[in-house]
Amino acid sequence: MVRGMASFYDQIAANKRNSYLLIVVVFAVAFAAIYAFTWLFLDGGIFGLAISTTFAIIYILASYFYADKLVLTMSGARKARKNEFPYLVNVIEGLSLAAGIPKPKIYVIDDPALNAFATGTSPEKASVAFTTGLLKALNRTELEGVAAHEMSHIKNFDCRLATLVVVMVGLVAIISELGIRSMFWGAGRGRKGGGGLFAIIGLLIIIIAPIAAHLVRLALSRQREYLADATGANLTRYPPGLASALEKIKKKGAKVQRASDATAPIYFASPVSLSGAFSTHPPIDERIKRLKAM
Repeated sequence: MVRGMASFYDQIAANKRNSYLLIVVVFAVAFAAIYAFTWLFLDGGIFGLAISTTFAIIYILASYFYADKLVLTMSGARKARKNEFPYLVNVIEGLSLAAGIPKPKIYVIDDPALNAFATGTSPEKASVAFTTGLLKALNRTELEGVAAHEMSHIKNFDCRLATLVVVMVGLVAIISELGIRSMFWGAGRGRKGGGGLFAIIGLLIIIIAPIAAHLVRLALSRQREYLADATGANLTRYPPGLASALEKIKKKGAKVQRASDATAPIYFASPVSLSGAFSTHPPIDERIKRLKAM
């Protein structure tokens, strides 16, 4: 038992360290893109940098505070009534007490796939959603495992982090798009006396930044899934429940009809068909292996 507890905390600590490193990289890429755009198209002055920064702040704030509502709408989620899903509501209530966080709003998605997600900028404003396919396929210990995983995302502030990273990656994409269009319009003048190599470096940053930010976002998503697995298993004290749920998901499928590349990282298992460096989630077999080793 002691070895198992050490494994919980070792995995949690390692995944947190990796996540923090990736967060720093995302913000560095975003800053590089903003500065490169300012340098190339706004003469690199303080006024130009102020305009770019102001636009970035407005975009980040607006997107950040409305992201959870948008995700729930896009997924077709509806509120779970206790008389319709008493089993689910009871599980969430019990895990909320165990995790020491407020009970999140509970939603269901009418979809045969086996999946779930958590969203919200804070534990007080969090929501969890489960597909009807998942609720029908899992037994109580398996559902507790998946629910504990999602509650761990809330407890670890993963939902806030994921929202912020998505917003930052979206910002980089917008800056890149504006930069490329500006080049076609002939707006790129560069700073006085600073053309040549510096202009080429700036253009490379504008072009490469969205790809780099997206790949880092995916890597961060995979790390947070490992972290939520470890934290969720620690919460229930029963890793086999979550491992068994993953086994069923592997067999029956997690592809949600209304999921998209934009919303894929928040789901319990990848709802779209991507793999390798472009996958939003770690391989299910690896997740099961780590859980069984706890």
